[in-house]
Parts: sequence; structure tokens; C-alpha cells
Amino acid sequence: MKVAIFFGSKSDTEKMKKAADVLTEFGIEYKAFVLSAHRAGELLHKTVKQVESEGFEVIIAGAGLAAALPGVIAGITTLPVIGVPLECVSANSNGLGGMDALLSVVQMPPQIPVATVGIGNAKNAGYLAAQILAIKYPELSKKLKEFRAKLAEDAANAKADF
Repeated sequence: MKVAIFFGSKSDTEKMKKAADVLTEFGIEYKAFVLSAHRAGELLHKTVKQVESEGFEVIIAGAGLAAALPGVIAGITTLPVIGVPLECVSANSNGLGGMDALLSVVQMPPQIPVATVGIGNAKNAGYLAAQILAIKYPELSKKLKEFRAKLAEDAANAKADF
């Protein structure tokens, strides 16, 4: 079970680490890459092909602004790609709060889909990757069912503080 995590800027490390944390929680191997679709296109293509040849089964890709990275990767591979639209917070950002990235990732052309989670929700990308892999790996499916049972138990035991 292996997942590749791509993101376009080192400044997105903390945001995308949330996906890695979920994968670690479920015992899923991962490798992370900081590669821009715009600044390192040839290297990105080579790295995606390398990831395929090394047996990775799902790709998580986070990007902000134009958020081309998930779509570019989906155009290179037939592996499932989960896009994480990211809010760009910098002096040069356009202040759209990640809506630009969300629309870029979710509005892929026909035949080249990217599964998309909420703005900045790399954690859900990790859970979705685990669910995809659980189709093939019964032990992971069991872990996910136990995790969901614990969520339900916690919800049933929740008490109001007032």
C-alpha cells in the first residue's frame, strides 16, 4: 500500500502533512514530493512515471492559485488522483481564499477526473486514499471499519457542556 503526495510549494508542507499523518495512522506507506507543475514540468512527468513503476497506487496532489498540479498529474497517469485545493496566503496572493484553487481542481475536463476534497482539507485526502486502497487490502478495510465504529461511539457518548 503506497500513496504519493505531491504539492507545488515548500510553503504548503504543514498543510499537506495532514494527509501524511492520516496515512501513517493507517499504516500506509507514502512518499512526498515538492514539485511545481509550472516550474518543473519535465521533472514532474518523470517523477509521476517513477511513482507508477514503484507500485504506488494513489496520488494526493495539493496546489493553490491556478492549482494545475492535480490535473496535470491526472493527465500523466491513470492512477486515482485526489486533489487538495489550497488557499494561498502570501503578499502576492489574490485573496480569493482558495476558491480559485477549488474551481481549478474540481472543474477538470471530461475523461480526466480528479477526486477533490475541500479547501485545505488534506486530512480528508488521506482518508479517501485509505478508502480507495481498502478495496484491495482487507486488513486496511478492517482498520477503517474499526475507525468508523469509534467515531460513531464517540458521537453517541458526546455530551453538551452546558
